[in-house]
Amino acid sequence: MAINFTKPMITKLQLEITEIENKIKSTQNKKEKSKIKINQLEEDMKFSKSHTDLSSKMSRIKKLNDEIKTLNRMQADLSKELTAKKNSLKKLQVNETASVTNDPAKG
Repeated sequence: MAINFTKPMITKLQLEITEIENKIKSTQNKKEKSKIKINQLEEDMKFSKSHTDLSSKMSRIKKLNDEIKTLNRMQADLSKELTAKKNSLKKLQVNETASVTNDPAKG
């Protein structure tokens, strides 16, 4: 594989890896915010006077827990994708290094 073809691919993969890492951080932040909201709702439930208020808070907690499950699945998928991209990047970098080593005129 020619270096002039490999370098743009490496750059593209590096950008994709950065984008995936940012998505993972974003989902982690969303999970943390949801957990904080759940904790606050659980505290507020202790002071709920009406059945309607209590039911509303319990429904909100259920929605937040469902959101956390979805974020966990998304994070797992992103982690798999990240691993695949990093492996592809390593292979390209090894090929590029080998290409330069085998043909110094190209480097």
